[in-house]
Amino acid sequence: MATRSDTLTDRASAISDAAGEALRRRSNWLQLAKFCLVGASGYAVNLGVYATLVRAEGMHYIPAAICSFLVAVTNNYTWNRFWTFRHERGHFAYQGLRFFAVSTVALAANIAFLAILVALGVPKIPAQAVAIALVTPWNFVANKLWSFRRSASA
Repeated sequence: MATRSDTLTDRASAISDAAGEALRRRSNWLQLAKFCLVGASGYAVNLGVYATLVRAEGMHYIPAAICSFLVAVTNNYTWNRFWTFRHERGHFAYQGLRFFAVSTVALAANIAFLAILVALGVPKIPAQAVAIALVTPWNFVANKLWSFRRSASA
């Protein structure tokens, strides 16, 4: 009879094998590069809007982060849907809702990192730059495996 430990070991091994196989596929690396380019454009949009709202408009840094997120997430969804994950396109609204859900979790993490960094004395704009970078790896994996995963019915 298999123990719980054996079952967990088998699952961990299967995940490790799948990850190793995914890392060997050239197409995944190309897709990651595209995602990073889109992310870089979103990063620039996010920081540009954020800096404008904080400096020129005098907005508090948390609402500014939320506003800049909304502009950047729209940019990123559009480019990721039509370029990065174009072969995985499913229903526009369905994928959009998934992308927004993943992005909302990323926003929550971003705001947590941002608040911590600002509390530690890091200036607001560099803190936002670091916070965005910290959530990017999770954001890619979640979007690839969930937001842009093509369902059987699509």
